[in-house]
Amino acid sequence: MTSPETEPAQMLPGLRAAVADAKVKAAATRARRAAEFEPADVDPVARVLVDIPLAHLDRPFDYAVPMKDAATAVPGARVKVRFAGQDVDGFVLERADGSGHPGKLQPLRRVISAEPVLSPEVAELTARIAERYAGARADVMRLAVPPRHAAVEKEPSPPAPALSAQSDPQTWGHVVHGATFLAHLRAGSTPRAVWNAAPGDDWPTMLAHAVAATLAAGRGSLICVPDQRDATRVSAALETVLGPDQHVVLSAEAGPAKRYRDFLSVSRGARRVVVGARSAALAPVCDLGLVVIWDDGDDLHAEPRAPYPHVREMLAMRAEVQGTAMLVAGFARTCESVLLLASGWAHELTTERSVLRDRARVDVVPGEDRAVGSRIPRAAYDAIREGLTTGPVLVQTPRAGYAPSLACERCRTPARCQSCAGPLVLGGPTTPPTCRWCGTPDPAWACRECGHRGLRAPIRGEARTAEELGRSFAGTTIRTSSSDRVLAGVSDRCDIVVATVGAEPPAEGGYAAVVILDTWLTLARDDLRSSEEALRRWLGAAGLVRPGGRVVAVGDPALPVLQALVRWDPAGFASRELGERSQTHLPPAARLATITGVPGALDDALTLLALPDVADVLGPVPVDSDKGEQRVVIRVPLASGQALSDALGELQRVRSARKLDAVRIQVDPLVI
Repeated sequence: MTSPETEPAQMLPGLRAAVADAKVKAAATRARRAAEFEPADVDPVARVLVDIPLAHLDRPFDYAVPMKDAATAVPGARVKVRFAGQDVDGFVLERADGSGHPGKLQPLRRVISAEPVLSPEVAELTARIAERYAGARADVMRLAVPPRHAAVEKEPSPPAPALSAQSDPQTWGHVVHGATFLAHLRAGSTPRAVWNAAPGDDWPTMLAHAVAATLAAGRGSLICVPDQRDATRVSAALETVLGPDQHVVLSAEAGPAKRYRDFLSVSRGARRVVVGARSAALAPVCDLGLVVIWDDGDDLHAEPRAPYPHVREMLAMRAEVQGTAMLVAGFARTCESVLLLASGWAHELTTERSVLRDRARVDVVPGEDRAVGSRIPRAAYDAIREGLTTGPVLVQTPRAGYAPSLACERCRTPARCQSCAGPLVLGGPTTPPTCRWCGTPDPAWACRECGHRGLRAPIRGEARTAEELGRSFAGTTIRTSSSDRVLAGVSDRCDIVVATVGAEPPAEGGYAAVVILDTWLTLARDDLRSSEEALRRWLGAAGLVRPGGRVVAVGDPALPVLQALVRWDPAGFASRELGERSQTHLPPAARLATITGVPGALDDALTLLALPDVADVLGPVPVDSDKGEQRVVIRVPLASGQALSDALGELQRVRSARKLDAVRIQVDPLVI
């Protein structure tokens, strides 16, 4: 046995060995950490754009690149950095051999992925967009780069098969200077044009041939459309013209894995043709040669999140930054497109008047002389009947549902709910009147003014329209398409398709006739762009007619907007509309911005805002009584637009640094 006195002596060698091992491990740890933080030999500084949407911090920051990350911290890579006491994400914009920061640089925490997902061209474009719309660059970056999917990133992106198809100039043969436009694309030059499609044009196929001409010059293409239905049509046309596996469709509906896989195939150069909605406008297409926007007047092209950029403006900036061709296309024409033509930035592609006359006959009939119920005039009824003898017929109505508005049959007083005073609606022919706000049915409704129990529907939806047409055309299949259920397309059967605005499905071979109902309701919008938007909607429906078909619109023939529809003259109407807006200093003839917030925050913003001398400040006016918000409209001449954006950007930085109450700033909003 050992005595207590001998135990420490026996334990001493073991303790010494443990201390020695600990010292060795500590030295190894210090050496490893020193190696980790040892700066790279070449370009030891990384300029990182930190993912923090604060305006006063919206600039690159310099970080030291450790030796271990020298090969992976490439420009465009995702990194994790230490910022304000926490780890945040960021993108490496560039590597440099030095920094202007006088102190010691923090090292990169780690490289999340060495995949360069942010190209230099897109990085520069995000800076310009943020400056143009007085927003944070981090917010624009979220539009440019989708979330990472680590498993997908490990997969290779197989290259596209060899392209054997050639563009066919005959598809653009009826367009004045259309063949010349394709020839310029095939030669690798950068033409910029505004094109209005004619009735019956197979515009997806025509765009596909423009893409084929661009690919023949060894350059990529980007096509932005309003929604997924249009993307599907363009994708099918591209597959027919170019062959399979030549393009990708960037869509959030595809799911995070497939979307990121398609994005990587584009950024790696495996695919050089991209189709998508507004999220595809910043796709990193290699050797980009052509950008296209279809139907630029559709409000779906406006981003609903800050800084609220518009796809048309983003693509125009991209055409300038990357030196690409651009095509602004659609059945209608916006005032912004007219400005591009007037400035000489773009040229016009038109269709001969003789071709337009042969393609479709457009008539406007008044609402009197009604033959069916109390809604469809005799001329429209005859057009439907004659059209059904050769093919399908499209009937466009501006409202969905059955009877979205009700009134007293005798005195025309609007029908209101007895519980909350909300408007009553009818969901079907056998359902009782129901409140649109609280959902309370009121089967025993009686007018508060005259006591009458009869109801009338001053506005009828697509379901009620289909019911009326079903009674008039017995034995004919009636199909409906609205926001609840949008048809992707219809066959060439002799059916009647009743669709709301924007939900019109294309027909195989085109419609034999198109009838546009309730034009007065489409024009009733209290908005600056009401006439322009109405003509865009009508032309979108009329453009689905087959060559030689007939279009009938029900409305006042004396209205200039309906006369433009009869003449198929979107260019002339847009030019006159722009002239009127120029006289009244309204967009797009002037640059406009709105600032919205509670009164105190709005006063602070106006006090700090250093506007150009030529600026007009209109308001404030209340916009949301529930939130107590007010809005100020600021207007400057178009030449001072950049000065206004600069002033608003500086306001954002000052407010962010002082942590003032939030306000919402929108530059060139669609709705004022």
